[in-house]
Amino acid sequence: MSSATVLPRRMAASLASSLSFKSGLPLRSHPQSSASLGFSTFRRSFVVSSSAFANENREFVIVGGGNAAGYAARTFVENGMADGRLAIVSKEAHAPYERPALTKGYLFPLDKKPARLPGFHTCVGSGGERQTPEWYKEKGIEMFYEDPVTNVDIEKQTLTTDSGKLLKYGSLIIATGCTASRLPEKIGGNLPGVHYIRDVADADALISSLEKAQKVVIVGGGYIGMEVAAAAAGWKLDTTIVFPEGHLMQRLFTPSLARRYEEFYKENGVKFLKGTSLKNIEAGSNGRATCVKLEDGSSIEADAVIVGIGAKPSVGPFERVGLDSNVGGIQVDGLFRTSVPGIFAVGDVAAFPLKMYNRIARVEHVDHARRSAQHCIKALLTAQTHTYDYLPSFYSRVFEYEGSPRKIWWQFYGDNVGETVEVGNFDPKIATFWIDSGKLKGVLVESGSPEELQLLPKLARSQPLVDKAKLQNASSVEEALAIVGSSLKAGAAV
Repeated sequence: MSSATVLPRRMAASLASSLSFKSGLPLRSHPQSSASLGFSTFRRSFVVSSSAFANENREFVIVGGGNAAGYAARTFVENGMADGRLAIVSKEAHAPYERPALTKGYLFPLDKKPARLPGFHTCVGSGGERQTPEWYKEKGIEMFYEDPVTNVDIEKQTLTTDSGKLLKYGSLIIATGCTASRLPEKIGGNLPGVHYIRDVADADALISSLEKAQKVVIVGGGYIGMEVAAAAAGWKLDTTIVFPEGHLMQRLFTPSLARRYEEFYKENGVKFLKGTSLKNIEAGSNGRATCVKLEDGSSIEADAVIVGIGAKPSVGPFERVGLDSNVGGIQVDGLFRTSVPGIFAVGDVAAFPLKMYNRIARVEHVDHARRSAQHCIKALLTAQTHTYDYLPSFYSRVFEYEGSPRKIWWQFYGDNVGETVEVGNFDPKIATFWIDSGKLKGVLVESGSPEELQLLPKLARSQPLVDKAKLQNASSVEEALAIVGSSLKAGAAV
């Protein structure tokens, strides 16, 4: 869900108002060199036990219970610094898990082997060990479940939790992620039967509604909209997606590419209402959502409404640490240090220097959550000093349940700027290449082979010169990738 910022240029706009929402890639960015951030080099500060905090001292504390927290914990363990030294404070009821599953396998029809915990605890999403609650106990990591942090005292280096616990920390890692953007209450945003998906409890509530529903309306044409609609199609429900943009995933997909996906969804019973915004959601006599009213005057009956209109960084009590006014979130440098010595921020909540594009970005994506957490902890615990050099990447996998007519799995790397060349007929493959000033800037492939998908990040990072005319004449995705692959080799030989 997953999870992005606006892609470096196309996604610089913040979320629009709830009524004229934007949805698509979770990436927000603005031009700014990392040198202008004003971070000083500072020493890590470690706590010295005192009688007042004898039982509440923690050398390291992670606040948050999502992907970033799980991968940070693993990195502490790998460096021998977890046992008796690390605590995780989370509002979640579960140990950290791979959050993208909530809008993918978790929503499969109940007879199609849906994903359930403990099956997708971190770090199985990257081929790592499944870190169950027992794993944290075995590694000597103290876990505080369903107890969010409500206050931080920077001077005293203490955290206060919702239950009243007072924890003193030496180094603090903020990994609080995002919260789903919600519709205002006055237009029905909080009615029973209106769903937002951010955690297991949200997904369980949605499944309970889907079991009883016949008609589903999805508000938003981005990641959440695409993935929930695919799941609802598997449930054989009357499904409609509503969004104000001209096509699906407008922040990334070209109109031509979006049309291919929209046609496939329609073949599977999903209806689209594009170019119109939600006005309000009405309740029936039982108090539950029963109808979605649109700004064009039309209305749609609904037993369940799922809202996917973006997310907001969960800054919570950490505003004093320093926020980025352009992309939101907590401002950090290339080692994920905030402006306060000893405090770090990783994952969705961090506004960091996107080195290869020389701009500040905030990325809501599982790949960044994993990598940023690992980079931060390695820098904290070891002599690693090189700055984070992230390559934006986004993906989606849907229609993967048993009996689906075909699986959809696209992967994107790079920057969606410049002219585009589309190759393939979506049967099953299709590829889109973004070319700017003769250089390949970004590439998306649907249904690529493992070897093809491994090539994509190399292409996006190297940005080879590409013969656009030759690429346009490619008769297949395989031929097109061979053309850009040879450009990559030619550039390396120069």
